Amino acid sequence: MTESLLLSAPAGGPSGPPGPPGPAERVLPLRRPGRWVAGIAVLVLVSQAAHGLITNPFYQWDRFAYWFTRPVILDGLLITLQVAAYSAVLGLAGGILLALGRLSGSPVLRSVSWTYIWLLRSVPLIVVLLFLYNLSALYPTLSIGVPFGPAFLTFDESRLATDMVVAVVGLGLSEAAYAAEIVRAGVLSVDQGQHEAAAALGLPKRYQFARIVLPQALRSIVPSYVNQLIGLLKATSLVFYVSLLDLFGSVQSLGSTYPGDVVPLLLVATVWYVILTSLVSVVQYYVERHYARGALRTPVPTPLQRARAGLRDLRIRYRKETAR
Repeated sequence: MTESLLLSAPAGGPSGPPGPPGPAERVLPLRRPGRWVAGIAVLVLVSQAAHGLITNPFYQWDRFAYWFTRPVILDGLLITLQVAAYSAVLGLAGGILLALGRLSGSPVLRSVSWTYIWLLRSVPLIVVLLFLYNLSALYPTLSIGVPFGPAFLTFDESRLATDMVVAVVGLGLSEAAYAAEIVRAGVLSVDQGQHEAAAALGLPKRYQFARIVLPQALRSIVPSYVNQLIGLLKATSLVFYVSLLDLFGSVQSLGSTYPGDVVPLLLVATVWYVILTSLVSVVQYYVERHYARGALRTPVPTPLQRARAGLRDLRIRYRKETAR
């Protein structure tokens, strides 16, 4: 509600009978000088920061433009996208299984799922990656067969665990522990009556989860998991330590070869990460809007719809002004 001051009093006295209607009351909004001062101060600080960023020769923007689309940078960017995509799929699948295990009635599944989540969330990601990278020293071969009995198939771990596999498995295992808690929280956010109604219909458990519970839980899962994906995207920079040259690894390698271009190369990595996370945020916006259709009577307008509405209002105002 807009606060305002009325510059005219009512026609009658405070206790007397009302008199004839007076002139139209003039309403003036309250002035807020503090808001204007704060806005001007922020604009000054932002303009100074932008001016220093653009004019400081230390950033070497010409070298930034040279390196930004070089093939070696784009190759590293492609590896970053591959590792992030594969790890996200592996992490989400593992997170759903772990969440179902924690919500299961079996004490064995609950205990194993809780232990996995507790352990993987306690160990730093770089330790997980380095441990998997050196796993061949502990287990030279992997086999499939009868437990505690003969093996039917044997694999050479050193050939199986390539740099890409180590990076994807390490990130996926760590991601699954965090995704499990996000999925579990989303499932618990669904009203208990929905679970009871699904059970009353006599549907199998898997259909109850896939058709009734999960679609409603996604409204709570999507925002949190997309934030986790943004963290995963930035965490791919750690795969450089397992000899995989992703975007950050390529920048690190080029910085060692061209020490004078360290700052421009870091800016290249920064801008690419900002672009990738911004694209993920755009996807998040539209996915949230899609799953909010059953919760909101009127969907939140998209930026394009807001722009069209703004232009339409401007046209209406212009026509009214020209018609006077």
